[in-house]
Amino acid sequence: MPEARSITYAEAIREALDDAMASDESVFLMGEDIGVYGGAFGVTTGLLQKYGADRVRDTPISEIGIVGIAVGAALVGMRPVAEMQFSDFTANAMDQLCNQAAKLHFMYGGKAQVPMVLRAPTGSGTGAAAQHSQSIESWLANVPGLKIVMPSNAADAKGLLTAAIADPNPVVFLEHKLLYKTKGEVEVGSYSGGLGSAVVTHEGRDVSIVCWSAMVHKALAAAGSLKDQGIDAEVIDVRTLRPLDRSTIVGSVSKTGRLLVVHESPLTGGFGGEIAATVTESDAFDFLEAPVKRVAGLETPIPSNPELEKGVVPQEEDIVKAAVEILAG
Repeated sequence: MPEARSITYAEAIREALDDAMASDESVFLMGEDIGVYGGAFGVTTGLLQKYGADRVRDTPISEIGIVGIAVGAALVGMRPVAEMQFSDFTANAMDQLCNQAAKLHFMYGGKAQVPMVLRAPTGSGTGAAAQHSQSIESWLANVPGLKIVMPSNAADAKGLLTAAIADPNPVVFLEHKLLYKTKGEVEVGSYSGGLGSAVVTHEGRDVSIVCWSAMVHKALAAAGSLKDQGIDAEVIDVRTLRPLDRSTIVGSVSKTGRLLVVHESPLTGGFGGEIAATVTESDAFDFLEAPVKRVAGLETPIPSNPELEKGVVPQEEDIVKAAVEILAG
């Protein structure tokens, strides 16, 4: 068995960056305040001192410039890892990300590659209000050419980021802010894997709960509460939204006959609709014993007040309530 120890989600991401930079001189980091300051959430702390300012580059406050430079560097053989201070700020770089990075491989007939990663802290829970607390995965899920990764734990954060950096085309790597300080068992040394592969984190027979990022932890807590009520919930961590592991989801729902999708972003246009459609368009539809149900964020910008903020995104009790309703028919 590989040696492992307990480290935080943030430390796991830093290890993946460190390992990639040590093994490949084409990998470099760029973003606002990622050098001396170590990034908005301290993830890149110490890497400037280890690798120098040529490979850990502080940038001006221009998100479109950051992503544009990353696209250009990737086209000429570098492997940039660009950081947004908050995922919300990706809105300022959408042209470079969605119209350039995502499309150039196709527009040049496969002769160009854009091996870049865009890292971004995402989600609510820190009191940072409407412009710094959104869950943006559904903004990007409609863009062919982008991979979208949302790990829920430290081990996956390290392995998936390693895989993302090695990928020949652009990956958006969304890190939930509330996960940075959470700890988990992480292997020593470099390892890679998981892109396009969901995992069953809790097996069950009565209802499939499909989720990602911070919602995985709430779903697992809900599964524990449901167990006390005699309901055996299966929890699936999607891990990557693009590519989506449809077969694991379909297989689970074919077994349980019920689907509950949980995500933090608002219900309307949320990625949960894609998962619901995946099931209803598959062979699993014949096994459904109840309508598909979604638990998602409310249709409102995220407030800064802690209680209001908590109230507009799904909590454990919301998941439990929805699962009980599904079983009740």
